[in-house]
Amino acid sequence: MPHGTEAIRTVALFGHTSCGKTTLTEALLHRSGMISAPGSVERGNTVSDADPLERKSQHSLYSAITHLSWDDACVHLIDTPGYPDFMGQTLAALPAVETAAIVINAQNGIEMSTTRMMNVARERNLCRMIIINKIDADNVDLPGLLEAIQENFGKECLPINLPARGGTAVTDCFFQPSGEADFSSVEAAHSALVDQVVEVDADLMALYLEQGHIAPEQLHQPFEQALREGHLVPICFVSARNGAGIAELLEALVRLMPNPTEGNPPLFYRDDKDAPGGRREIRAEPDPDKHVLAHVFKVLIDPYIGKIGVFRIHQGSVRRNGQLYVGDGRKPFRVMHLYRLQGKDQVEIQEAVPGDICAVTKVDEIAFDAVLHDAAEDQHIHLLPLAFPLPVFSLAIAAKKRGDEQRLWEILQKLTAEDPCLKVEHQASTNETVLMGLGELHLRCALERMTEIYKIEIETRPPRIAYRETISGAAEGHSRHKKQSGGAGQFGEVFLRVEPLPRGGGFEFVDAVKGGAIPGQFIPAVEKGIRQVLEAGPLTGNPMQDLRVTVYDGKSHPVDSKEIAFSTAGRKAFIDAVLKARPIVLEPVVNVEIVTPEENMGDITGDLSSKRGQVSGMQSVQDSVVVINGQVPLSELSGYQSRLHSATGGRGSYTLEFSHYDLVPPPVQQRMMSQYKAIPEEE
Repeated sequence: MPHGTEAIRTVALFGHTSCGKTTLTEALLHRSGMISAPGSVERGNTVSDADPLERKSQHSLYSAITHLSWDDACVHLIDTPGYPDFMGQTLAALPAVETAAIVINAQNGIEMSTTRMMNVARERNLCRMIIINKIDADNVDLPGLLEAIQENFGKECLPINLPARGGTAVTDCFFQPSGEADFSSVEAAHSALVDQVVEVDADLMALYLEQGHIAPEQLHQPFEQALREGHLVPICFVSARNGAGIAELLEALVRLMPNPTEGNPPLFYRDDKDAPGGRREIRAEPDPDKHVLAHVFKVLIDPYIGKIGVFRIHQGSVRRNGQLYVGDGRKPFRVMHLYRLQGKDQVEIQEAVPGDICAVTKVDEIAFDAVLHDAAEDQHIHLLPLAFPLPVFSLAIAAKKRGDEQRLWEILQKLTAEDPCLKVEHQASTNETVLMGLGELHLRCALERMTEIYKIEIETRPPRIAYRETISGAAEGHSRHKKQSGGAGQFGEVFLRVEPLPRGGGFEFVDAVKGGAIPGQFIPAVEKGIRQVLEAGPLTGNPMQDLRVTVYDGKSHPVDSKEIAFSTAGRKAFIDAVLKARPIVLEPVVNVEIVTPEENMGDITGDLSSKRGQVSGMQSVQDSVVVINGQVPLSELSGYQSRLHSATGGRGSYTLEFSHYDLVPPPVQQRMMSQYKAIPEEE
């Protein structure tokens, strides 16, 4: 059914695992008439969890795109995974929506992902709302939970409905000033909402003070302004299981949450070397008649259909048989088919407008985070990138059967195309293909997908830690490469210096050669030789980082100088300098957040300290539950899941996030150096 931009709502459901996001999605789809009966996670027949591995594990592994109609509005709804290991899928949904709905389990209260997603959504400038689910469950303290929410996230978190009749119904607090409620009062909640909303509009505030009351219909614009500014975070109470509050939640989404013209605009920018920081901000306008700007926030690789690119339109209209460019590509593709997604099902449509979430298939050039546009001059426009957590767990992976190596690499490319937090790299030092992810569960699911979906037999080895090498001082290096074998020989001589950069500084190559001592055409060859060493450092064979190389002198021969000669001389000169510059090994240090019963707090902190960890803080989040924050070298966390499970009786959980690289202790560095088998240098 065709609709305009003002009739669209885009909402993503975020929250900790088991808070009921998928069940809530089913309840919303059923109540709106999109499905005949709600599915069940346990039975494996939900719209969201359509992947075979999701049905097997009974939790979401990927974000699921759905849509529904309610009161002449179209609501695009994204159900995201709750496990921290799949945070890449969760965060990727943020640029696609105006509203981030944080779902809280009424039994468990505020959990790790609750706080994280509230903060991330605020930083991304999204309108936020909180949905408290499972209000009919046993042993819930809803007044205490509401108080905890306001203590943790601010007094701007206010209920727009309240539970009634023992959690079997809810009562609206915004559009009606009175009614029954299980706690607090509808009147007090209504007054608090009005007071909060009118604060953003001085004229309305004056009118309110003069009259003593104001009609909810007069509050729409200031309500949207309060949402945009983070001055109001509405709270809805629901039970996805018994249906309480589902219709009221749909009403709130359609009547109160922003459409694409009311939300905060997306953060596009254009490459511009003359602008501060090399980028100039672009403001997309939700106008269907302007040129197209759309953002690809999800890529699916279907074994039968091929690549599916899912995108949110921010400006302009996309029509079937129209043409679109992908990023800075110069050749457009034709939109042969345009789809709206309902889980795994594709519903073909003819046209999509700003605010719509839709998909195209079989376009090989489409990639995650690409900007789609219909004007060649927009090729350098990008969306402000998300800050994804860095993958810190890794496995060396290989095909079990000879001849499957190419197929394995192709499958890995498909998996990494779908997941922005899954990485694959080839480590030259060990000739290994390494798969990297956010945790043990993340990698295990990727391996299961390879064996069960793509039917390839693989072998894995224990996780390898992503160590790095760098230097701690400045030094100079020199190498002369001279080879004569009867005919034309090889000659190249390079002088260079190395110096350390701050942590995270990467690598800088500086050409400071004067007077043509090294002809300009050979400078890239020198850099190539240096970069060969960067891939596998001389101490332990791990990549090098955080240093600057300045090539300042050299010699050449008019006949014998060749690229290979300067590449070899550059490589050997760099190794010479590095070995003089007090080389050191760096190890990844991660931020760790551990949720544990209070009685196990001493055991957990003691274990962290024994593993070279540092505890930075502790916080009680609910009765007898403590969150411990700290930093610890990743190498010390091998098998930590089992240790934590044993210490807490299975009640503890943890998440990791890369923090920084730091020095390994000298004994560890010596052991690593002695174990490293250096590849002999070719003369």
